[in-house]
Amino acid sequence: MRSVIRTILLLTTCSAFSLVAQAQDHTQPPSDQHPILTVTGKGVQIYICQQGPANSQWIFQAPEAILTDSSEAPIGTHGAGPIWKSKDGSTVKGDVLQKSASPDPDAIPWLLLKATTPTGSGVMSHVEYIRRSDTHGGIAPTTTCDAGHLNASARVPYSATYTFYSAKP
Repeated sequence: MRSVIRTILLLTTCSAFSLVAQAQDHTQPPSDQHPILTVTGKGVQIYICQQGPANSQWIFQAPEAILTDSSEAPIGTHGAGPIWKSKDGSTVKGDVLQKSASPDPDAIPWLLLKATTPTGSGVMSHVEYIRRSDTHGGIAPTTTCDAGHLNASARVPYSATYTFYSAKP
């Protein structure tokens, strides 16, 4: 009987932590949005060593990634802007609305972006929101960024899940 009670308590505790984690994730799109495409992005986050107001620091410049479907077939790219481009020729730009720390402290944050300036007539032209989640890697370098390294660039490997949403499924 005690093991049953322990199991129930453990499951209840895990469920409570899961609900708290979901409640703290501000990167969920509005409730009227439906996923129309989910891809994996693998590539690099590019940083440049630049002089800041007080000291030099690594400044994010752009992502550079290949987007793949669930069978790992390339279906597009992700680059500066940020812009996502599908093989069907359509593109969409995103403006950051929300940011949440990744559960992985060595990974870039999760994001919710509002889609803007779509082009073409393919899948990206229907996107209203973009969510970056399940991030791994990509954080700014921990190597020295000082006067001797100004304008040096660093390409930090990362991966993420990108989910594209629309109110029209």
